[in-house]
Amino acid sequence: MDFSNWQVIKKEFEQFLKFERGLSINSIDAYLNDVSKFQIYCEDNNLGLNQVARKDIQHFLQWLQEFNISPFTQSRLISGLKTFFSFLIIEHELDNNPTELLQAPRLSRKLPSVLSIHEIDQLIAAIDLSSPEGERNKTIIEVLYGCGLRVSELVNLKISNLFLDVEFIKVEGKGSKERLIPIGQQAIKHLRLYLDSVRPHIKIKDGNEDIVFLNRRGSALSRVMIFLIIKELAQKIGLQKTISPHTFRHSFASHLVEGGADLRAVQDMLGHESITTTEIYTHIDRDYLHSIITQYHPRS
Repeated sequence: MDFSNWQVIKKEFEQFLKFERGLSINSIDAYLNDVSKFQIYCEDNNLGLNQVARKDIQHFLQWLQEFNISPFTQSRLISGLKTFFSFLIIEHELDNNPTELLQAPRLSRKLPSVLSIHEIDQLIAAIDLSSPEGERNKTIIEVLYGCGLRVSELVNLKISNLFLDVEFIKVEGKGSKERLIPIGQQAIKHLRLYLDSVRPHIKIKDGNEDIVFLNRRGSALSRVMIFLIIKELAQKIGLQKTISPHTFRHSFASHLVEGGADLRAVQDMLGHESITTTEIYTHIDRDYLHSIITQYHPRS
Protein backbone atom coordinates (compact mmCIF):
# COMPACT_ATOMS: atom_id res chain seq x y z
CA MET A 1 0.00 0.00 0.00
CA ASP A 2 1.29 3.47 -0.93
CA PHE A 3 0.67 5.39 2.29
CA SER A 4 1.64 8.66 0.59
CA ASN A 5 -1.31 8.62 -1.83
CA TRP A 6 -3.77 10.66 0.21
CA GLN A 7 -6.41 11.01 -2.49
CA VAL A 8 -6.83 7.25 -2.90
CA ILE A 9 -6.77 6.66 0.86
CA LYS A 10 -9.36 9.37 1.56
CA LYS A 11 -11.64 8.03 -1.18
CA GLU A 12 -11.43 4.53 0.31
CA PHE A 13 -12.00 5.97 3.81
CA GLU A 14 -15.11 7.75 2.52
CA GLN A 15 -16.46 4.45 1.15
CA PHE A 16 -15.64 2.74 4.45
CA LEU A 17 -17.58 5.35 6.44
CA LYS A 18 -20.52 5.17 4.05
CA PHE A 19 -20.90 1.42 3.59
CA GLU A 20 -19.21 -0.15 6.61
CA ARG A 21 -20.14 2.41 9.26
CA GLY A 22 -23.37 3.64 7.67
CA LEU A 23 -22.69 7.29 8.59
CA SER A 24 -24.68 10.26 7.30
CA ILE A 25 -23.31 12.57 4.60
CA ASN A 26 -22.73 15.33 7.17
CA SER A 27 -20.76 13.01 9.47
CA ILE A 28 -18.67 11.71 6.56
CA ASP A 29 -17.88 15.28 5.48
CA ALA A 30 -16.76 16.13 9.03
CA TYR A 31 -14.45 13.08 9.18
CA LEU A 32 -12.93 13.83 5.78
CA ASN A 33 -12.42 17.48 6.71
CA ASP A 34 -10.50 16.42 9.83
CA VAL A 35 -8.36 13.99 7.85
CA SER A 36 -7.60 16.74 5.31
CA LYS A 37 -6.29 18.94 8.14
CA PHE A 38 -4.03 16.09 9.22
CA GLN A 39 -2.89 15.61 5.62
CA ILE A 40 -1.71 19.25 5.50
CA TYR A 41 0.28 18.73 8.70
CA CYS A 42 1.86 15.48 7.45
CA GLU A 43 2.82 16.93 4.06
CA ASP A 44 4.34 20.02 5.72
CA ASN A 45 6.45 17.72 7.89
CA ASN A 46 7.27 15.11 5.20
CA LEU A 47 5.46 12.38 7.14
CA GLY A 48 4.03 9.26 5.53
CA LEU A 49 1.03 7.69 7.25
CA ASN A 50 3.08 4.59 8.05
CA GLN A 51 5.61 6.81 9.84
CA VAL A 52 3.19 8.66 12.14
CA ALA A 53 3.80 8.16 15.86
CA ARG A 54 1.79 9.29 18.89
CA LYS A 55 4.07 12.30 19.37
CA ASP A 56 3.21 13.41 15.82
CA ILE A 57 -0.51 13.34 16.63
CA GLN A 58 0.19 15.36 19.78
CA HIS A 59 2.25 17.89 17.78
CA PHE A 60 -0.59 18.09 15.24
CA LEU A 61 -3.08 18.93 17.99
CA GLN A 62 -0.69 21.53 19.41
CA TRP A 63 -0.35 22.99 15.91
CA LEU A 64 -4.12 23.30 15.70
CA GLN A 65 -4.20 25.19 18.99
CA GLU A 66 -2.75 28.15 17.09
CA PHE A 67 -6.15 28.41 15.39
CA ASN A 68 -7.93 28.59 18.81
CA ILE A 69 -9.98 25.43 18.29
CA SER A 70 -12.48 24.62 21.02
CA PRO A 71 -12.25 21.52 23.28
CA PHE A 72 -15.32 20.19 21.44
CA THR A 73 -13.57 20.49 18.05
CA GLN A 74 -10.41 18.92 19.46
CA SER A 75 -12.41 16.02 20.85
CA ARG A 76 -14.10 15.49 17.50
CA LEU A 77 -10.73 15.61 15.72
CA ILE A 78 -9.30 12.92 18.00
CA SER A 79 -12.37 10.75 17.45
CA GLY A 80 -12.05 11.23 13.67
CA LEU A 81 -8.34 10.34 13.66
CA LYS A 82 -8.96 7.25 15.80
CA THR A 83 -11.52 6.07 13.25
CA PHE A 84 -9.17 6.88 10.37
CA PHE A 85 -6.23 4.91 11.78
CA SER A 86 -8.51 2.02 12.74
CA PHE A 87 -9.60 1.95 9.08
CA LEU A 88 -5.95 1.87 7.94
CA ILE A 89 -5.21 -1.06 10.27
CA ILE A 90 -8.30 -3.02 9.17
CA GLU A 91 -8.16 -2.32 5.44
CA HIS A 92 -4.44 -1.74 4.77
CA GLU A 93 -2.70 -3.61 7.59
CA LEU A 94 -0.97 -0.56 9.05
CA ASP A 95 1.50 -1.81 11.65
CA ASN A 96 0.70 0.50 14.54
CA ASN A 97 -2.08 2.79 15.72
CA PRO A 98 -0.61 6.12 16.93
CA THR A 99 -3.99 7.24 18.29
CA GLU A 100 -4.50 4.21 20.54
CA LEU A 101 -3.57 5.90 23.83
CA LEU A 102 -4.82 9.38 22.96
CA GLN A 103 -7.50 10.81 25.24
CA ALA A 104 -9.98 13.46 24.22
CA PRO A 105 -10.45 16.48 26.51
CA ARG A 106 -13.30 16.19 29.01
CA LEU A 107 -16.24 18.22 27.83
CA SER A 108 -18.77 19.93 30.03
CA ARG A 109 -22.24 19.04 28.82
CA LYS A 110 -24.14 22.13 27.79
CA LEU A 111 -27.85 22.00 28.41
CA PRO A 112 -29.77 22.63 25.18
CA SER A 113 -32.08 25.59 24.82
CA VAL A 114 -35.77 24.70 24.97
CA LEU A 115 -38.98 26.55 24.27
CA SER A 116 -41.89 26.80 26.67
CA ILE A 117 -45.30 25.61 25.50
CA HIS A 118 -46.40 29.26 25.45
CA GLU A 119 -43.48 30.21 23.18
CA ILE A 120 -44.29 27.36 20.79
CA ASP A 121 -47.93 28.49 20.68
CA GLN A 122 -46.74 32.04 19.94
CA LEU A 123 -44.54 30.88 17.07
CA ILE A 124 -47.35 28.83 15.53
CA ALA A 125 -49.84 31.69 15.95
CA ALA A 126 -47.45 34.04 14.10
CA ILE A 127 -47.60 31.98 10.89
CA ASP A 128 -49.49 33.70 8.07
CA LEU A 129 -52.04 31.13 6.90
CA SER A 130 -53.28 33.25 4.01
CA SER A 131 -50.71 31.65 1.67
CA PRO A 132 -50.10 27.98 0.79
CA GLU A 133 -46.59 28.29 2.23
CA GLY A 134 -48.13 29.34 5.55
CA GLU A 135 -50.09 26.11 5.91
CA ARG A 136 -46.98 24.16 4.93
CA ASN A 137 -44.89 26.01 7.50
CA LYS A 138 -47.43 25.42 10.24
CA THR A 139 -47.37 21.72 9.41
CA ILE A 140 -43.56 21.74 9.56
CA ILE A 141 -43.56 23.23 13.08
CA GLU A 142 -46.28 20.84 14.26
CA VAL A 143 -44.33 17.82 12.97
CA LEU A 144 -40.97 19.04 14.31
CA TYR A 145 -42.39 19.62 17.77
CA GLY A 146 -44.92 16.77 17.68
CA CYS A 147 -42.39 14.07 16.71
CA GLY A 148 -39.00 15.42 17.81
CA LEU A 149 -37.43 15.04 14.36
CA ARG A 150 -33.96 16.10 13.30
CA VAL A 151 -34.06 18.63 10.46
CA SER A 152 -32.55 16.05 8.06
CA GLU A 153 -35.34 13.62 9.00
CA LEU A 154 -37.96 16.29 8.35
CA VAL A 155 -36.75 17.32 4.88
CA ASN A 156 -36.44 13.65 3.84
CA LEU A 157 -39.80 12.59 5.27
CA LYS A 158 -41.72 10.47 2.74
CA ILE A 159 -45.46 10.19 2.12
CA SER A 160 -45.05 6.41 1.92
CA ASN A 161 -43.74 6.46 5.50
CA LEU A 162 -46.80 8.23 6.95
CA PHE A 163 -49.16 5.86 8.73
CA LEU A 164 -51.61 8.45 9.97
CA ASP A 165 -54.51 6.03 10.43
CA VAL A 166 -52.55 4.27 13.17
CA GLU A 167 -50.85 7.51 14.31
CA PHE A 168 -47.25 6.63 13.44
CA ILE A 169 -44.60 7.87 11.04
CA LYS A 170 -41.39 6.14 9.96
CA VAL A 171 -38.20 8.16 9.64
CA GLU A 172 -34.66 7.40 8.54
CA GLY A 173 -32.23 8.70 11.15
CA LYS A 174 -28.47 8.72 11.56
CA GLY A 175 -26.65 5.84 9.89
CA SER A 176 -29.76 5.08 7.78
CA LYS A 177 -31.44 3.56 10.83
CA GLU A 178 -35.23 3.56 10.61
CA ARG A 179 -37.56 4.07 13.57
CA LEU A 180 -41.28 4.44 14.17
CA ILE A 181 -42.50 7.52 16.02
CA PRO A 182 -46.02 8.13 17.32
CA ILE A 183 -47.60 11.31 15.96
CA GLY A 184 -50.20 13.42 17.76
CA GLN A 185 -53.60 14.62 16.60
CA GLN A 186 -52.54 18.24 15.91
CA ALA A 187 -49.69 17.18 13.64
CA ILE A 188 -51.94 14.62 11.91
CA LYS A 189 -54.64 17.25 11.31
CA HIS A 190 -52.23 19.70 9.68
CA LEU A 191 -50.42 17.02 7.69
CA ARG A 192 -53.71 15.90 6.16
CA LEU A 193 -54.71 19.49 5.43
CA TYR A 194 -51.37 20.21 3.75
CA LEU A 195 -51.35 16.94 1.77
CA ASP A 196 -54.96 17.32 0.63
CA SER A 197 -55.24 21.07 0.03
CA VAL A 198 -51.75 22.50 -0.62
CA ARG A 199 -49.39 19.90 -2.03
CA PRO A 200 -51.67 18.79 -4.94
CA HIS A 201 -51.37 22.29 -6.44
CA ILE A 202 -47.57 22.11 -6.68
CA LYS A 203 -45.94 21.00 -9.93
CA ILE A 204 -43.62 18.33 -8.54
CA LYS A 205 -40.15 17.80 -10.00
CA ASP A 206 -39.05 14.31 -10.95
CA GLY A 207 -37.66 12.36 -8.00
CA ASN A 208 -39.64 14.36 -5.41
CA GLU A 209 -43.00 12.61 -5.78
CA ASP A 210 -42.73 10.87 -2.40
CA ILE A 211 -41.27 13.82 -0.45
CA VAL A 212 -43.72 15.40 2.00
CA PHE A 213 -42.49 18.99 2.24
CA LEU A 214 -41.85 20.80 -1.05
CA ASN A 215 -40.97 24.34 -2.07
CA ARG A 216 -43.07 26.24 -4.59
CA ARG A 217 -40.89 24.86 -7.43
CA GLY A 218 -41.73 21.27 -6.51
CA SER A 219 -38.40 20.29 -4.95
CA ALA A 220 -37.66 19.05 -1.43
CA LEU A 221 -37.04 21.82 1.07
CA SER A 222 -33.43 22.32 2.10
CA ARG A 223 -32.18 22.32 5.69
CA VAL A 224 -31.29 26.00 5.27
CA MET A 225 -34.88 26.82 4.29
CA ILE A 226 -36.20 25.26 7.51
CA PHE A 227 -33.71 27.36 9.51
CA LEU A 228 -34.88 30.52 7.72
CA ILE A 229 -38.57 29.77 8.32
CA ILE A 230 -37.94 29.37 12.05
CA LYS A 231 -35.65 32.40 12.28
CA GLU A 232 -38.28 34.58 10.61
CA LEU A 233 -40.98 33.39 13.03
CA ALA A 234 -38.73 34.06 16.04
CA GLN A 235 -38.09 37.61 14.82
CA LYS A 236 -41.80 38.10 14.21
CA ILE A 237 -42.71 37.47 17.86
CA GLY A 238 -39.62 39.17 19.25
CA LEU A 239 -38.22 35.96 20.75
CA GLN A 240 -34.91 36.66 22.48
CA LYS A 241 -33.68 33.06 22.41
CA THR A 242 -31.51 31.82 19.56
CA ILE A 243 -33.45 28.88 18.14
CA SER A 244 -33.10 26.37 15.32
CA PRO A 245 -35.05 23.32 14.10
CA HIS A 246 -33.21 21.29 16.75
CA THR A 247 -34.74 23.49 19.47
CA PHE A 248 -38.11 21.90 18.74
CA ARG A 249 -36.54 18.44 19.12
CA HIS A 250 -35.10 19.47 22.50
CA SER A 251 -38.47 20.95 23.52
CA PHE A 252 -40.29 17.76 22.47
CA ALA A 253 -38.02 15.63 24.67
CA SER A 254 -37.92 18.07 27.58
CA HIS A 255 -41.71 18.42 27.75
CA LEU A 256 -42.13 14.64 27.64
CA VAL A 257 -39.67 14.14 30.50
CA GLU A 258 -41.23 16.97 32.52
CA GLY A 259 -44.60 15.28 32.03
CA GLY A 260 -43.28 12.00 33.46
CA ALA A 261 -42.56 10.04 30.26
CA ASP A 262 -40.34 6.96 30.57
CA LEU A 263 -36.78 7.82 29.59
CA ARG A 264 -36.37 4.63 27.50
CA ALA A 265 -39.45 5.54 25.48
CA VAL A 266 -38.07 9.04 24.85
CA GLN A 267 -34.73 7.47 23.83
CA ASP A 268 -36.50 5.28 21.27
CA MET A 269 -38.50 8.19 19.85
CA LEU A 270 -35.41 10.38 19.50
CA GLY A 271 -33.33 7.56 18.01
CA HIS A 272 -30.50 7.90 20.53
CA GLU A 273 -28.09 4.96 20.59
CA SER A 274 -27.17 5.58 24.24
CA ILE A 275 -29.56 6.51 27.02
CA THR A 276 -26.89 8.81 28.47
CA THR A 277 -27.61 11.16 25.55
CA THR A 278 -31.29 11.20 26.50
CA GLU A 279 -30.52 11.71 30.18
CA ILE A 280 -29.56 15.33 29.49
CA TYR A 281 -33.29 16.08 29.51
CA THR A 282 -33.55 14.96 33.12
CA HIS A 283 -31.04 17.73 33.92
CA ILE A 284 -33.27 20.25 32.17
CA ASP A 285 -36.17 18.98 34.27
CA ARG A 286 -34.13 19.39 37.48
CA ASP A 287 -33.20 22.95 36.51
CA TYR A 288 -36.87 23.71 35.91
CA LEU A 289 -37.82 22.31 39.32
CA HIS A 290 -35.02 24.26 40.97
CA SER A 291 -36.25 27.49 39.36
CA ILE A 292 -39.74 26.81 40.75
CA ILE A 293 -38.36 26.41 44.28
CA THR A 294 -36.25 29.55 43.92
CA GLN A 295 -39.22 31.52 42.69
CA TYR A 296 -41.93 30.34 45.08
CA HIS A 297 -40.46 28.81 48.23
CA PRO A 298 -40.41 31.28 51.17
CA ARG A 299 -37.00 30.04 52.39
CA SER A 300 -35.25 30.17 49.02
